[in-house]
Amino acid sequence: MIRVFYFYIMIDFLIVGNGLAGVCFAEVALQKQKTIHVLDSEITFSSKVAAGLYNPVVLKRFSEVWKAKEQLEFAIPFYKSLEHKFNVKLDYAIPLYRKFASIEEQNNWFQAADKPNLTTFLSSELVQSKLNHIDAPLNYGLVNDTGYLDIKLLLNYYSDYLKEIKCFTNENFTHVKLEVFEEYVQYEAIKARHIVFAEGFNLTSNPFFQNLPMDGTKGELLLIKAPDLNLEVIVKSSIFIFPVGNDLYKVGATYNWSDKTNTPTQEARQELIKNLKDLIKCDFEIVSHLAGIRPTIKDRRPLVGTHYQHNNVHVLNGLGTRGVMLGPFLAKQLYNSIDLGIPLDLEIDVKRIYKKRNLI
Repeated sequence: MIRVFYFYIMIDFLIVGNGLAGVCFAEVALQKQKTIHVLDSEITFSSKVAAGLYNPVVLKRFSEVWKAKEQLEFAIPFYKSLEHKFNVKLDYAIPLYRKFASIEEQNNWFQAADKPNLTTFLSSELVQSKLNHIDAPLNYGLVNDTGYLDIKLLLNYYSDYLKEIKCFTNENFTHVKLEVFEEYVQYEAIKARHIVFAEGFNLTSNPFFQNLPMDGTKGELLLIKAPDLNLEVIVKSSIFIFPVGNDLYKVGATYNWSDKTNTPTQEARQELIKNLKDLIKCDFEIVSHLAGIRPTIKDRRPLVGTHYQHNNVHVLNGLGTRGVMLGPFLAKQLYNSIDLGIPLDLEIDVKRIYKKRNLI
């Protein structure tokens, strides 16, 4: 176990959680010349098994993702700066083709593409390209500003970086050890002006925030090898499939609202295989099968903000299925709220929950 503490030296932020949310907040704070320390146990969590797709459109309903333009405008340069920082490729901008299952879907697509907030994201012309081993008699719709982030690689690089600058401790956070005072918090030998909890689904065990409406949705995906497929775009039908190099493809994802374990299941595996065989008509082999709990919220909005009793205890959570776009954007909003007093968007602020429960 690595234990490197700032012994009673006051730092600006103690961050609990080194998934995508924690990394985004840590980087925003460091870019502002703030001092940080991150605590997390390097175990499997949703960020490490996430597909990493980013897409500004809800393809089930052909509607815009909440503040999609603002999210992308901040997220893409943010990840590019991390690529430069670590001299590694992380962001892969590739087109997304939505395969149509019916004429009705086509019509809904054209109606959506005419909406002012969607014209930049949805092409008004059908894609008639013939993709290898995929039958699409009704063609595809093209979504712009899409791609994927290699989240696992980012987390690995960022953990190594934090260790190098002596700002990381690999251990489980024990909430009962945290002491909260008016001007600072203290955790063992660490004193910080603020603490930010970015724990993902583990928020349900956090005594400060465990009563927030964290739902949690289990997702499973496959990594397959298909040498004959030669696919260079993301294809979305009942599932998604996209290339990650060396004839490897990610395939997903499932949604399970009752199982709260990180264990891959045979049921989800068979569901993904069936849907994959419906989509592609070539041989493939399964390389790995991954599962994790997405930190989803019942009202489909993130949980960001400050505890109603403690002005130095904060939460950054509920990124759900759109963490790649949301992570940097929410980290910036939370930082600005804490350091500059800029109010959070009401739709994401945890105050919306506290008000409903008459706590504020």
